[in-house]
Amino acid sequence: MRLLADEKIPHRFLGGGTNVLIDDGELPWVVLHLPTSQPGMRVEGNAAYVDAAADLGGMVTFCAKRDLGGMEGLIGVPGSVGGALRMNAGAYGTQIGSYVREVELYRAATGEIETVRGNDIRFDYRHTSFAPDDVMLRVKLELPSKPFKEILAGIKVCNEKRRASQPLNQKSAGCIFKNPPGGSAGRMIDELGLKGHRAGDAMVSDRHANFFINAGKASCADMLRLIDDVRERVRTRFGMELENEVILWKN
Repeated sequence: MRLLADEKIPHRFLGGGTNVLIDDGELPWVVLHLPTSQPGMRVEGNAAYVDAAADLGGMVTFCAKRDLGGMEGLIGVPGSVGGALRMNAGAYGTQIGSYVREVELYRAATGEIETVRGNDIRFDYRHTSFAPDDVMLRVKLELPSKPFKEILAGIKVCNEKRRASQPLNQKSAGCIFKNPPGGSAGRMIDELGLKGHRAGDAMVSDRHANFFINAGKASCADMLRLIDDVRERVRTRFGMELENEVILWKN
């Protein structure tokens, strides 16, 4: 990253890529990605030390087997631990930021590796105070002790809810829009009767209206047309401006 910065070569960093929508055609950046073959995970008491390249669900399971819970709602959220940190991933009342005590990161602004205390990081709904070019390396989490069987029961409940309400067997980038304060993006889209609504092969899921799926050979352009169309209809009907939750990489 220092070399790329010195040479003024544009670059972006990709985690698991599960909540990213990338423009059609050739990318104008070097894309960097951490290796994920054997990410480090270890537990000391109630502290879990996890590499950012680790799979989020794998981390939840690893901690659960060591009687550390609290993150049951994150078991079915795809992607890397680093991506979860950057977006403060959450589901079913759980947000990863609640358990973060330290984050080791590469700070592109200084070209140095730093350790930031959890209290110095702002964790909001699907947003954090990390700089856009900060690269997550490792995290220290402090988790509550809980019997494995109890954690497993909570995981089962969350998985059942997810299977009943989300199009897990179809291609998507997760939820397209953030929920507005006190509201539900999916509910508003559903009330507009837009389940099944399409732009090319991009389609509003008939299972969960805030998931837009690839129903064939959808391009990014198809997906962007669908996003803009749905956002405009919600604005017209409800007077609400929906904000993207999916991260968009546009050339």
